[in-house]
Amino acid sequence: SAPLPVIREPGHVLGLLESRTARLEQEVVWMLPLDQKYRLRRSPMEVTKGILNASLSHPREIFREAIRMSAAAVIIAHNHPSGDPTPSAEDLATTRQLVETGKVVGIQVLDHIIIGGNRPSPAPYTSLRESGLVEFK
Repeated sequence: SAPLPVIREPGHVLGLLESRTARLEQEVVWMLPLDQKYRLRRSPMEVTKGILNASLSHPREIFREAIRMSAAAVIIAHNHPSGDPTPSAEDLATTRQLVETGKVVGIQVLDHIIIGGNRPSPAPYTSLRESGLVEFK
């Protein structure tokens, strides 16, 4: 089988998930497990499926598979069915919690990408790393 891609920018994540997020009516959270060179270890994994706009991911669900796969890092992504990829206060708080949990378990959280979904919006996604709204160090 073809080698899995190296993830270098948020647009790569959008490319991997865009077809999966089209027409979703509820929030879904994906985890992308990466090796030390940021190569995807397997296809993006659906971690949780929420109801309409309330998909809080407990760090345990995010990191369980990442630990099992010996991932060096992860990227988190979820969709906003509204089509607006603007992060909510809850998105920011959850991301900060995931970053801190990652430090404890030794798996770096590189980014959290919010995908706008099936309706037109000014931008198709928001990268919380690029936006500077969350500290990922």
